[in-house]
Amino acid sequence: MTVQGDSAEHEWVDDHAGPVVRPYAVTRGRARPVTGTFDLISLVTATRADVASESGLGPEHVAIVGLCQRMQSVAEIAAHLDLPVGTVRVLLGDLVARTLVQVREPRATTAGLPDDSVFEAVINGLRAL
Repeated sequence: MTVQGDSAEHEWVDDHAGPVVRPYAVTRGRARPVTGTFDLISLVTATRADVASESGLGPEHVAIVGLCQRMQSVAEIAAHLDLPVGTVRVLLGDLVARTLVQVREPRATTAGLPDDSVFEAVINGLRAL
């Protein structure tokens, strides 16, 4: 590709060309998973090794199952596949609905957190500045 007014020729290959398929096409236009919410640190594990023969799965679904043969977080899956987290969440919802992956949500814990009075004191102190 030649830019007018510039004698330099630019070639777009591999990562420089950007995504070949837009995320909304990968999810068939869906913005929310059919099941689950999937926190960034939720841990995902595949329940089966080979899902290539499953009908209705896209290459991204198969790639997620392949990655999750070893436990991965949602954030790691998105990074490995170079997909937005929202897209990965939709795909994970599909896989959970088919029981092809298991997801362990992080435990909500309040142990070790200060009570609300500490936060109020900090806010009041900041306002006083």
